[in-house]
Amino acid sequence: MKKPQDRDRQGAYCDESGRTLADYPRPSVAVDTAVLTVEDGRLCVLLVRGPDGCEGLPGTFLHPGETLADASLRALRDKAQVEGLAPHQLKVFDDPDRDSRGWVLSVAHLDAVRADLIPLTDRSDLVPVDECPPLAYDHTAIIAHAAAVLRDGYRRLPDPWRLLEPSEEGVTIRDLRLLHEQVLGERLVPDTFRRTMLPGLRGTGRVRRGTRGKPAELYRIDRR
Repeated sequence: MKKPQDRDRQGAYCDESGRTLADYPRPSVAVDTAVLTVEDGRLCVLLVRGPDGCEGLPGTFLHPGETLADASLRALRDKAQVEGLAPHQLKVFDDPDRDSRGWVLSVAHLDAVRADLIPLTDRSDLVPVDECPPLAYDHTAIIAHAAAVLRDGYRRLPDPWRLLEPSEEGVTIRDLRLLHEQVLGERLVPDTFRRTMLPGLRGTGRVRRGTRGKPAELYRIDRR
């Protein structure tokens, strides 16, 4: 009996039954990336249209010798003309029937950036995550999972994905609350929100003076 690390005459790995890796069925591996942002006051996702007109996430098959991260970046570049992102690996979607073309696993990724950093083309668009049209494969489920992960971060931290535009003066609690309401898609109680966010903020000792009302304190987001 061959041992697990035995090799055949061509040097290929063999398991205890004498079979090589090529003797086992293998799925294709795809990478699909949900790029989320806030546009027109709502949480949106970047969708692209394929040659068949069907909309979905920027995705591709993994190439030999390529990492999942590199495949994600390649799909964003080639399918959506988006560069400069750093997608995070989310989850493997492995329903055997998820792709009508055959046995395909999708390793879903997530990134979230300001809308002004997402160039749109005639084949891409930003669509509210709660109003997506029918999408390819199980991309609706991928988007729902990505949105849930993003929203969970914003329930706990001031701006974990840096969706606020950088400001030299700092941000007010109201700035943050408006962003959170757009991300979460719900109204928030101001006093409760303030108490939740203050541990992640550092006071600047300065205020922003508006046209009326009490001047608003300015804070820096603690990124540690």
